[in-house]
Amino acid sequence: MTETSLDQLGPVDYLVVEFPAGASNFTGEMAKELVALVDAGTIRVIDVLILTKNENGTVDAMELSDIEELGELQAVEAQLAELLAAEDVEHLAAAMDPGSTAGVLIWENLWAAPFAAAARRSGGQLIANGRIPIQAIIASIEADNAPTSVGD
Repeated sequence: MTETSLDQLGPVDYLVVEFPAGASNFTGEMAKELVALVDAGTIRVIDVLILTKNENGTVDAMELSDIEELGELQAVEAQLAELLAAEDVEHLAAAMDPGSTAGVLIWENLWAAPFAAAARRSGGQLIANGRIPIQAIIASIEADNAPTSVGD
């Protein structure tokens, strides 16, 4: 990872995307979109991990550096910090189904770094954050748009 002053860091997020057994279709599209976000300066990738949970529940973890042919991800791999520890892997893999593969992505939100730094310089500190799943937003919009009957 490139050198960055701690005062200049943006918020750091992670996500885990699971691909059930037999359902993965890796075409390179995800790599292309990730590289586009990095190239645009929207995010800085901190770590990427591939988890495989065998049918018996054992988990294998692979860093990008363990993959021979990275294609577009080669530029991203050179900057990774490999942040996750063995206990992190165990925790993340607990949600996976046997036979599945998951991608773990940790990134810094570069777009938010100037605001986060200004908040810290002003004495602010993050006390809560969260994510609203897109499924919940869609359900809320659909509920608002649903016709109501007379008397509701």
